[in-house]
Amino acid sequence: MITIALLIILSSAGTVVAAQPWEVCGTAGKFAAGSTYQANLDLLSAALPANASSTGRLFAKGSAGAAPDAVHGLALCRGDLNASACSACVAGAFQGARRLCALAKDAAIFYDTCLLRFSDQDYLLGLDYSNHSNNASAVAVDRPVMPTEATLTGWNGYSSNAFIAQQVSKLLNGTVRQLFSSTTRNNRYAATGRLGDIDGSNTIMPLYAYVQCAPDLTDDLCHYCLRNFSDLAVANIGRRAGRVLGLRCNLRYEEYQFYSNFTWINDNGAPMSPATPPPSPTPKPAPLPPSPIVLPPTDQHKRRPMAKVLVIALVSPLVALFICVTISFRFMRRHIKADKAKMNLHRDETLIWGLEGRGSELKIYDFSEILEATDNFSEENKLGRGGFGHVYKGQFPDGLEIAVKRLASHSRQGFTEFRNEIQLIAKLQHTNLVRLLGCCYQGEERILVYEYLPNKSLDFFIFDKTRSALIDWEKRLAIVEGIAQGLLYLHKHSRLRVVHRDLKTSNILLDREMNPKISDFGLAKIFNTDDTEGNTRRIVGTYGYMAPEYASEGLFSIKSDVFSFGVLTLEIISGEKTSSFHRNGDFINLIGHAWQLWKDGLWLQLVDASLVVGCHTSAIMRCINIALLCVQENAAERPTMSDVVAMLSSDTVTLLEPKHPAYFHVRMGNEEAPTVIMPSSVNGITISSLDGR
Repeated sequence: MITIALLIILSSAGTVVAAQPWEVCGTAGKFAAGSTYQANLDLLSAALPANASSTGRLFAKGSAGAAPDAVHGLALCRGDLNASACSACVAGAFQGARRLCALAKDAAIFYDTCLLRFSDQDYLLGLDYSNHSNNASAVAVDRPVMPTEATLTGWNGYSSNAFIAQQVSKLLNGTVRQLFSSTTRNNRYAATGRLGDIDGSNTIMPLYAYVQCAPDLTDDLCHYCLRNFSDLAVANIGRRAGRVLGLRCNLRYEEYQFYSNFTWINDNGAPMSPATPPPSPTPKPAPLPPSPIVLPPTDQHKRRPMAKVLVIALVSPLVALFICVTISFRFMRRHIKADKAKMNLHRDETLIWGLEGRGSELKIYDFSEILEATDNFSEENKLGRGGFGHVYKGQFPDGLEIAVKRLASHSRQGFTEFRNEIQLIAKLQHTNLVRLLGCCYQGEERILVYEYLPNKSLDFFIFDKTRSALIDWEKRLAIVEGIAQGLLYLHKHSRLRVVHRDLKTSNILLDREMNPKISDFGLAKIFNTDDTEGNTRRIVGTYGYMAPEYASEGLFSIKSDVFSFGVLTLEIISGEKTSSFHRNGDFINLIGHAWQLWKDGLWLQLVDASLVVGCHTSAIMRCINIALLCVQENAAERPTMSDVVAMLSSDTVTLLEPKHPAYFHVRMGNEEAPTVIMPSSVNGITISSLDGR
């Protein structure tokens, strides 16, 4: 594990002495080639460069997989980069870190234009810079050997460390102030500055500085971090250049301009307008010329003061008006946000009591009841983590066992899921859908109460070599058929047409008789009966289960769920996750692996080794055929769930030969990869009227 928190690099030349990049390799452990951890790292390395370059903030963080194979990553690009340069830098950083820290589970790497860390430890939360030197949120190494040169080029006569420290401190502090300036504040949380010539001797060379914070820091944390880093830079002063690098903040100063655009820092360390150049050196006084001949004033000379007065009279009110409008706009925006938050709270309250008032079976629980049932959300009762919140086991005084999902507070998406789920599941009744018993609403608490299913989720069984033997072929086929029936109900037989959008093994729960129940409807989309597809710029779901048209273009339909069902069926048959396989030197995913075996007539090699095939050969072959039809790249070539149910229930239905599937050579993460929300504008859940068909 990486424990030292700062990378301090000082140089005796115009560039730092160490060559790029600066890597920090953790010592906690290594992962095996071809392991689940590597597959998750591949997934993260594919997603993070695109996410960082598409946000506008040039920053991204995220996780892939589930413990103990989870990978957590953070990437930050320098603020003067464009999107393509940022993406290329982060992608190169992944390659560099994996090359320089071979198979290390924890690695950080710093380039001039970007930084990256990935780790098996979740360092993305818990920011606390009160002890920044040991904070796992920042990463660094032991200080390199310092060069002996202690003066800046051109600083003749001002080479004392005290003077240099004063100038560097002035520059860094002024640049930090520039970062928080209301007129230059930017969403990339970065600022630049230049300390110009400061006396008339022309002996002082200019210095350039760059400071930056990760956009997920608050202003207070950012200021605290940069202040401490500035102190470190000044404490190690006397070099021609220096930088202090951390994951959440960094700074650098050089004798040359190493970035695009800059702001002048004046002699007092205060930012100056970019349009105002630094004061020129005061020239030595020249001999006085002979006394001039004084001429009487002309009309032209009289008009100049009048013109100045007129300009001032016109411009001053405009400037004052602009300032007033700006202040009013900020005030109004702050109040609009507060009013919107209150409106959302009122909307949740109205929604819940409205459902109760219409005689819905949904029960409204008091928060005290939930606390008692879950033993105050004790760790012993924690079952796991669902979409946007933790799930706990509970028991009411009457003996009823429940599963409680406590949605993360301050989570906008969590509140959206809350509203979506209670509006949706409260109106859906099917044996293959999880049953929502009720909910709780108090302050910022949003809690959903479900029936408790003792056999956990499908992934708990099929991906474990011991437990998978407990599910024979008859049970697996019944699970596949049950999931198909549940999807058919959502797509066709419920009062609304519902697209689940996050169908995966961990969202298939099993009751005492191992009957499947589809859960987690927080990301579902609801259509009117006449709608066939929708479009969104906000992609949600899980890599590996997303249909290609949805992952790339945001197009979703009932055929999106069909694709996920196909992947799910292949996992149930094979007992393998939809992660990468190594075949003839190429990486292919489960879909590609199944297709190759099918094409070569070796489909039996796909079947879970714990299964006794026996007389079920034709049924298994038929299921693989159906699954491959469901994962066709062209959505129009996939069957509907009505077709799937018919094909599963009758051997007389003729099956088409599957074509080349989607995602053949793409490395995909396993089904435990977290829900992915691609950065874009928020597109709310569409709710149609609840009219019967």
